[in-house]
Amino acid sequence: MDSKHMQIGEVAARTELSLRTIRHYEETGLVIPSARSQGGFRLYTEADVARLMVIRRMKPLGFTLDEMRDLLDATGRLDSDEPADIDEREALLERIGTYEQAAAQKIEDLRVQLARAEDFAATLRARLGAARHQQDAPA
Repeated sequence: MDSKHMQIGEVAARTELSLRTIRHYEETGLVIPSARSQGGFRLYTEADVARLMVIRRMKPLGFTLDEMRDLLDATGRLDSDEPADIDEREALLERIGTYEQAAAQKIEDLRVQLARAEDFAATLRARLGAARHQQDAPA
């Protein structure tokens, strides 16, 4: 096997995604293995791992599979060996910028949710502490 290629198990370990998840992303067309071994095993490259890492980072922010596909298409075309003309390049940069703005907003929303969750946990801790203090107080 070519040293540039990895089997799905190694890719799963590197990306911290399950084999099932990687296969699902293949079924949906997000990441297609770059090659197959003679035995039919999926073989991936560093570029495939990079695509999976983009997907892994987008997932917790609530991006849809279609949005992931669109962003991967835009970045892939921008990074392509075939140079885009100036208008296409600007359109691609604008698409990617839209995703950056959406990610920033989603991160801010998550920060608000996290702050609320931390407040809730602190309220529960205070309540437990007060109840335990009452229980331990002499009557």
